[in-house]
Amino acid sequence: MIRCSNVHKAYHLREQEVLALRGANLDISEAGFFAIMGQSGSGKSTLLHLLGGLDKPDKGEVVVGGNKLHEMDERALTLFRRKQIGIIFQQFNLIPTLTAKENVELPGMLAGDDPAGLARRSAELLEALGVAERAGHRPDALSGGEQQRVAIARALLYSPRVLLADEPTGALDSASSARLWALLGDLAKRHAMTVLMVTHEPAAAANCQTIFVMRDGVLFEQIQTEGLDAAGVASRYQQLVRAA
Repeated sequence: MIRCSNVHKAYHLREQEVLALRGANLDISEAGFFAIMGQSGSGKSTLLHLLGGLDKPDKGEVVVGGNKLHEMDERALTLFRRKQIGIIFQQFNLIPTLTAKENVELPGMLAGDDPAGLARRSAELLEALGVAERAGHRPDALSGGEQQRVAIARALLYSPRVLLADEPTGALDSASSARLWALLGDLAKRHAMTVLMVTHEPAAAANCQTIFVMRDGVLFEQIQTEGLDAAGVASRYQQLVRAA
């Protein structure tokens, strides 16, 4: 499903070079709910952006669902993002002038898909995610949790096998966050989907089956979460970071 090999990525800020990834390796070959956990600046969001085709590595291989993203041009990456992968952002990225239904259908509208088919699919997704009654409302009339569910529905429009989530509960309260983590786990299980979430929160990562721990631009260890709650994940994470 997901493979990164010796991935490097640097950014240039004024005259300074910032090394975000320094030979990152990641291999996920099955469906399930996974997390990349690390502190701010560890490179986890950069890696997720590469996996989502939002950027390209300076060096190394990035393969998602059999697609060699490091070899694609911008047009191919755009088509890949639109139809083969789902991406959920912390800030939802909903269009304020569109209704929930229209936000879900937007990628299909841009692709020129059949409007009737899009309407059926958006209705199905909003119903499945528990926000069908909010289909005609614009984002400013929705709660944070409802906005995030609409964003998830949009990400699922084309039934992707891989769903990426970048700190998806950063703008939500604790109750809405817990519901979202449960929802992501359920999606992975019911639809044989690979869900990969970037987070720095032990409470979020504890919901995943495997946590890939990241520091200084590399993934250096894994945590299997069976039998661990948030406190257990936090303790194990700190042990690994101190020992690194």
